[in-house]
Amino acid sequence: MAFTFEKLLVYQKAVDFADKICATTSKFPNGYYFLRDQLNRASLSISANIAEGNGRFTKNDRKHFFVIARGSIQECIPLLELGRRKQLINKLTINELRNHLEIIAKMVSGLINGLKKRTK
Repeated sequence: MAFTFEKLLVYQKAVDFADKICATTSKFPNGYYFLRDQLNRASLSISANIAEGNGRFTKNDRKHFFVIARGSIQECIPLLELGRRKQLINKLTINELRNHLEIIAKMVSGLINGLKKRTK
């Protein structure tokens, strides 16, 4: 039995993104644990908050978690930039990851805007 949120394309894309981040950061050398950990946690937070928000009963509770997910998307950007500056992530990978984030961000904003239109 699947949970309802598992059917959401935005959730699936967010899990895929977190998986790509895990693969990317696994190659970071020692000394960059802080960046690896923060980037992994921020990327996982996106899908986790989409899931948690979807499980809430009130519109305001749902919106709260979707807004947190959107914040985690924003958090990933400076972390990726630092990874680029430290030459831990190549430019091609950065562009790919940023494109994924942009798509997910639009979808999460759609979830939030959709809630505004609902009466319950």
